[in-house]
Amino acid sequence: MLVRSQSSGDSDVGYGRRLSGVFESLVRRKQVDSENVTRENHHQLAKKLSAIDLVAIGVGATIGAGVYILVGTVAREHAGPSLAISFLIAGVAAALSAFCYAELACRCPSAGSAYHYTYICVGEGVAWLVGWALILEWTIGGSTVARGITPNLALFLGGQDKLPAFLARITIPGLNIVVDPCAAILICIVTALLCIGIKKSSLAQTIVTTINVCALLFIAIVGGYLGFRDGWVGYELPNGYFPFGVNGMFAGSAVVFFSYIGFDSITSTAEEMKNPQRDLPLGIGLTMLICSILYMLVSTVIVGLVPYYALDPDTPISSAFSSYGVQWAMYVITIGAVTALFASLLGSILPQPRILMAMARDGLLPSIFADINKHTQVPVKGTIITGLFAAALAFFMDVSQLAGMVSVGTLLAFTTVAISVLILRYVPPHESPLPSSLQEAINSTLSQLDGESQKTDSNFLGDSSGFHENNIQDSNDEGNDMLSYPLIERQVPREGKRRKTAAWAIALVCLGILIVTFTASAKYLPSIPRFVSCGVGGVLLLGSLIVLASLDQDDARHSFGHRGGFSCPFVPFLPVACILINSYLLIDLGLATWIRVSVWFALGALVYTFYGRTHSSLVNAVYVRTNYIDEIYRSSDHVA
Repeated sequence: MLVRSQSSGDSDVGYGRRLSGVFESLVRRKQVDSENVTRENHHQLAKKLSAIDLVAIGVGATIGAGVYILVGTVAREHAGPSLAISFLIAGVAAALSAFCYAELACRCPSAGSAYHYTYICVGEGVAWLVGWALILEWTIGGSTVARGITPNLALFLGGQDKLPAFLARITIPGLNIVVDPCAAILICIVTALLCIGIKKSSLAQTIVTTINVCALLFIAIVGGYLGFRDGWVGYELPNGYFPFGVNGMFAGSAVVFFSYIGFDSITSTAEEMKNPQRDLPLGIGLTMLICSILYMLVSTVIVGLVPYYALDPDTPISSAFSSYGVQWAMYVITIGAVTALFASLLGSILPQPRILMAMARDGLLPSIFADINKHTQVPVKGTIITGLFAAALAFFMDVSQLAGMVSVGTLLAFTTVAISVLILRYVPPHESPLPSSLQEAINSTLSQLDGESQKTDSNFLGDSSGFHENNIQDSNDEGNDMLSYPLIERQVPREGKRRKTAAWAIALVCLGILIVTFTASAKYLPSIPRFVSCGVGGVLLLGSLIVLASLDQDDARHSFGHRGGFSCPFVPFLPVACILINSYLLIDLGLATWIRVSVWFALGALVYTFYGRTHSSLVNAVYVRTNYIDEIYRSSDHVA
């Protein structure tokens, strides 16, 4: 039978159930965007982006000016001549997250990126945390990039004194604050560019990204010519290819891993894609491939031209070319660095208003962020607010010390996306929220189905009252007023057991990973407790992973969200490896970074408690079986 439920405070008894408690508000999940949801939402973005636009946005956001400095630092301190292998390992590790993003982006192609996927698969509480962390990531990331453009622009013009007076940095007497007008102006320019439309801004991103890629290819081609002409002196060293050992190579991989961050900005534009099922995985894949090839080419050439210990840590590429008498190459390299920073800035500002828009659509933030301009079809108000805040931050603060906080948002998003893939495959949500305005249609549809179900059940089973008692008991055991299926009652307990086992296995995998990564990073612990803790976490991780791998994946995953597109391979092993890598990097960020982030998270908890939780679009939502959603909407149309 179909179960009726009544939430506390409601006068009318109806079908379905409501999640209104404090804890229940943290775990309530929203519906995957569908035609039924779309037609209720009048705030829609323009679908104008193609796969080429995505690649330009992804490559531009990923390849910042850091590569122009990072190759020198990592080669000198960690990897030596094996720097290219470090980039390769880091690229493979980043690709694990890219696979997970690609599947969820195809299933749930809507603005919001990791926040959106987490809200659907995990719950509102964790989704808020991810969204709040991403707001911090894009704000600080954009401000940091903007302040990095000024010195590179001054280098190109011949020095700080060559900059126009209105662009030069000024120190405020008595306050010891260095203001950067150039950074603030650049952010305002990018903000204005993003407000005029997604297609025009993607065209600008394509142009600057092309210039940056050409500069990197120039480094690889000309540097390769110099290396073959004069010999690869950087590889002819007595201490070999791994001067810091294999451990140094892996340490270098952990550092350069962050140079692959940025491809996730592609998924924030999923709602603006013409064909998201085809173009999103293609755009993500090509972005990762292009970035990996360019990184490896540049690193191979630079550490080959000059011994790694002779590289200038501040200007490794320019100094390497200068040692061969090619001083003019500095201008090409500087142009590449400036365009890389501009592309990265555009890629940092672009996703944030879309994250804010997705959170505002769900009621967790004020509705002003959800407003879409009817002419440009972009969230103009959210973009302007985002740009002004980032410009003020870049103007007054040297945010380089806060750069570590950027990584928290990215790594947290990577981790929750991988967990969401596991949930989607093994325990996909089988209930969906409907607005309380559809309660009459819900009651009408489900009562009709209830009557048909009981009639069919009676004809099939005769007067077997004991069966009905067992069915009611099984329905209660399945919990929380979920709807049961009398005709397949014998399969329900088995499926419920599989789901419960899978849910526990996923939870214990995450717990095992947390123990292993925390213990591995806690170098202050004595060796014996550390070894024991690692062993316990490892056993828990491997045992739960084996159990999870032995279970069948849920058949409902095939009909979850939008059909077609990319499917993540090697589940559950690939997502678990992704969770392991990102969790280790998260914990290894350091205590100072986590203290700063905790302040931001505490502020977010207050905003959610006093605004988001009570204004959520799911406050009065009624949860029913996903199987009945279309029938309920048809019934509501008929009633209307």
